[in-house]
Amino acid sequence: MSDNQHQTEQTNQQWGGRFSEPTDAFVARFTASVDFDKRLYRQDIQGSIAHAKMLAKVGVLTEQERDDILRGLEEILIEIERGQFEWSVALEDVHMNIEAALTKKIGIAGKKLHTGRSRNDQVATDVRLYVRDEIDVILDELSRLQFGLANLAQKEADTIMPGFTHLQTAQPVTFGHHLMAWYEALQRDFERFVDCRKRVNIMPLGAAALAGTTYPIDRHLTAELLGFERPAYNSLDAVSDRDFAIEFCSAASLLLTHLSRASEELVLWTSAQFNFVNVPDRFCTGSSIMPQKKNPDVPELVRGKSGRTNGNLIALLTLMKGQPLAYNKDNQEDKEPLFDSIDTVKGCLRAFADMVPALEPRREVMREAALRGFATATDLADYLVRKGVAFRDAHEIVGKSVAYGVSTSKDLSVMSLDELRQFSDKIDADVFDVLTLEGSVAARDHIGGTAPNQVRAATARALAELAQRHG
Repeated sequence: MSDNQHQTEQTNQQWGGRFSEPTDAFVARFTASVDFDKRLYRQDIQGSIAHAKMLAKVGVLTEQERDDILRGLEEILIEIERGQFEWSVALEDVHMNIEAALTKKIGIAGKKLHTGRSRNDQVATDVRLYVRDEIDVILDELSRLQFGLANLAQKEADTIMPGFTHLQTAQPVTFGHHLMAWYEALQRDFERFVDCRKRVNIMPLGAAALAGTTYPIDRHLTAELLGFERPAYNSLDAVSDRDFAIEFCSAASLLLTHLSRASEELVLWTSAQFNFVNVPDRFCTGSSIMPQKKNPDVPELVRGKSGRTNGNLIALLTLMKGQPLAYNKDNQEDKEPLFDSIDTVKGCLRAFADMVPALEPRREVMREAALRGFATATDLADYLVRKGVAFRDAHEIVGKSVAYGVSTSKDLSVMSLDELRQFSDKIDADVFDVLTLEGSVAARDHIGGTAPNQVRAATARALAELAQRHG
């Protein structure tokens, strides 16, 4: 490192009055957040516009000062949107960059904008506005994915596949029923983000540094202008609370966990060993050395990205656990994990929402797989129970019949009546109504069951809810 990199330089003049020497250049870079918090520019300007309107309403600013501030902020917004705004690390963060530019543009009125607020309540407000906006985007993408799932499930309500426990063939289900299981998990995710948004939508602005302000501010007016449900009720809590960010990251982790599990199944199903589903080429890549390879990169990458959201959640929990009230510089570290979780969730949802409607199930392969592994064994046991056999005895009878099937390489559905009756004289010709795959899935005809008509009912409910959600 050169000598001049060790030298101090004049940096932030917005708060420099108390200091006898300028901040060290490295320290200025080390403590600056503008490289990542500049994405808050729209929310920062939005908050400042509302704050200026409120200050004018209560008489702290003149109408002319308010109008100059609003005009200047609107011009700065246009400059940022056009990529013409010069961000300065020396000015530390998004707030001071915008305030300095405003003062340069309109003069002393720009310096009055910060009256009655602190960067502590300002950043808390900006982040809440940002998270609120991003939750709305995420909810739209979640709905798009759910719509794709419900539509595909409706088409595949009769498509039989093996259901698994321990990744071993358990009972036959339908592909539509399996897809609706993914849907239900995502519905819980949707509800969690909606619930999280309620606690995000509380306004810290007006708490100032930690104790409120002596100016006659109207926090209810500011909250109304910004679309918040209400102002925060305690100034200490308002500037130090990051629960909403942790809660968001928790919801993000659960969502990515669900997408990761779905991804794992897609990776298995697209393998040559399963061959249940084809993922279109546009969502896959090849190998640099093996020309036959078609890799399910989108599901694999989504599965991997769940680690990011889990890590971000732990980072925020750890960040907050030792902090005393109220604001501490530690809280600057809240943004990067939060922003990363937001970006990761949006990217993964978009990938899945694009990919799911394009999935191509191989119906005959799925049905053939369901015929292996004695998937209707439980149906035979239930049949015997209905004939008066105690369930534990029925369980043993079916176990012996399966052992016979293993030794003869015969599924229960292809055994003759005489072969089946050697295990119980309660078995009659009507047994074949329940030993077929179609009979097995159709028999589970109750809400939440895998019977095709129940799957169609579930998809109809889901599609109606989605239509109402966006109606």
